[in-house]
Amino acid sequence: MSFIFTARHFKAHDSLRSFAEEESKKFSRIYDGIIKTEVILSYDKPENSIKHAEVIVHAKNNHTFTAKESSDDFMKSITASMEKVETQVRKFKDKLTDHSGDVSVKHIEAEE
Repeated sequence: MSFIFTARHFKAHDSLRSFAEEESKKFSRIYDGIIKTEVILSYDKPENSIKHAEVIVHAKNNHTFTAKESSDDFMKSITASMEKVETQVRKFKDKLTDHSGDVSVKHIEAEE
């Protein structure tokens, strides 16, 4: 899985990049079809101090999961947007999973 980290209009600390990279590793543990994760950080104006984090996760078969979050701290924004994308990935994987492990009632009636 590749990881792309972008800080728009400022230079981000290495600790922020490593935090985002560690958070993004959980996507490949949830679903092994993850190809690429992008984290984009930006802020409005220095005096406003609202920080934005956008997380884009690309998976097999051209599926894309996206979340944007804003707060007063980049760590909070990254964590919140990662949680949103994690929910989307779990929901997508759940849709792919066949939950009918037992034989259905219709199948039993058809055999008789």
